[in-house]
Amino acid sequence: MNAPWKSAGAGTREPFVAYVCDETTAEAIRPIAAELGWSIDKINKGGLRNAIQSLSVSASPLILFVDLAESGDPLNDINALAEVCEPGTVVIASGQVNDVRLYRDLVASGIQDYLLKPLHPDMLREAFSHAQAMLNAPKLADAVVDRPHFSTAIIGARGGCGASTIATSLAWLMSDREKRATALLDLDIHFGTGALTLDLEPGRGLTDAIENPSRIDGLFIERAMVKASEKLAVLSAEAPINAPLLTDGAAFYQLQEEMRAAFECTIVDLPRGMLVQHPHLISDVQAAVIVTELTLAAARDTIRLLSWLKTNAPQTNVAVLANKMHASGQPEISRKDFEGSIERKIDFVVPFDIKLASQAAKLGKPLAEAGKNGKTVAQIVQLAQRILDTGETAAADGASGKSAPKGKSLMGKMGLGALLSKRPAKT
Repeated sequence: MNAPWKSAGAGTREPFVAYVCDETTAEAIRPIAAELGWSIDKINKGGLRNAIQSLSVSASPLILFVDLAESGDPLNDINALAEVCEPGTVVIASGQVNDVRLYRDLVASGIQDYLLKPLHPDMLREAFSHAQAMLNAPKLADAVVDRPHFSTAIIGARGGCGASTIATSLAWLMSDREKRATALLDLDIHFGTGALTLDLEPGRGLTDAIENPSRIDGLFIERAMVKASEKLAVLSAEAPINAPLLTDGAAFYQLQEEMRAAFECTIVDLPRGMLVQHPHLISDVQAAVIVTELTLAAARDTIRLLSWLKTNAPQTNVAVLANKMHASGQPEISRKDFEGSIERKIDFVVPFDIKLASQAAKLGKPLAEAGKNGKTVAQIVQLAQRILDTGETAAADGASGKSAPKGKSLMGKMGLGALLSKRPAKT
C-alpha cells in the first residue's frame, strides 16, 4: 500500500476512490472530494469487503479511502486489502473503534491514517492533504536515477568467520553514513542472524517467498521486509530446523530482481552452501567479499572460493577480508603464508575486539554502529568505500559499453605440505 521503496506509475490510475459503509460517511466525503477535483462517482458503497473484491480485478487508485465500520477483524482485513492493493497507493481508513493500539497496528500494517467516526470536514481535508503531499514528495526511485543499484555478496570461507557481522555492518554503513536505500538479504534460512543483530523479528517474508515465488513483486517486498531504519530494510528468516529448504532457487532470483528495482544497494549474506546449490545468485553481483580467518581450513576454502568466483563470476570484483585478527598471539597460519597460499594479498584486516563485540550484541546494534570510529570499524568503513567505488565504476563502464571488470584473484595450487610443516607441533 504505502510503498516507501518505489513509486508506481500515476498515469493510468484514478486519483481517488472510496468504499464506505453508510450514506452518512458518503455525504461527509462528497463535498471534500469535489473541492479537490475528484469525481464523487468514485465513492462506492460496500466498505472494506467491496474494496478487496473490486481491487482484485482493477487498478488501485493513488488515494484509497476504506470504511472499516463493518469489519469484525480490521487488522486482518487490512492485510487482506494489502494483498490486492498496488504499491504506491496511500490508504486512509475510518472506523468506530477508538483504540490507540488498533490505530498503531493499522499504521504499522501500511495505512497512512485512521479517522474516527463521525467524520468532520476539517479532519478529511487534513488527511487528504497529507496524502497528496506524500504522493507529490520526491520518490526514492526518482532520486536514485543517477546512482544505479549494485549488489554485494558476503561469503564466509568457514563457519564462524564473522561474515554475518561484516554483512550487517556494511548494510548499516551504506544506509546510515552513505544515505543509500539498502536491503540486507540474509540467505541463511534456518540460522540467519541478520535480523537478530539489528534487534528485529525476522518475520515470515523470506520463507513465504521460498514457498510461493509467484507472489514476489513490489508489494510483497514492501510488506515482507522489516525496516531497521529509514533507509535500511532486512529480509531474513528463522525457519524451523525440521523443515528442509526445498526450492529450485527461483524465489532468490526473483527477490534479487525486485530488490534491484526498489533499493540502491543490496548486501547479500550468502552462505557458501547456498552458493554451491544456487550459483545463479552471484550472476548479477558486482562485488563479493570473502571473509576468512588465518587457519589452514580457511586458507583451503578461500582458495576454492576464489577459483570458483574467477570461473563462474568473472564480472565480480572480489575482496578478501581477514576477520577477528588478535593484536597479540600467533595465528594458525601467518599472514605472509596465508597470502602465499591464496596467491594474492589480503585486502582488509579487521582486528578482534571482544569488548566491542559484546557491547554491540547487548545493544542490538551492528558492529559498525556500536564501534563507530574505532580501529575495528575503520577497516569495514574502507571496505564500504571500495564497494561504492566498484559500483560506480561498474555503472560507468556499463554506460560507456565497456565490459565489467574481472576479479583479480590469481589461482594456483595450495602448498599444503609447506603450510603443515610451519604449524607449531602439538605437545
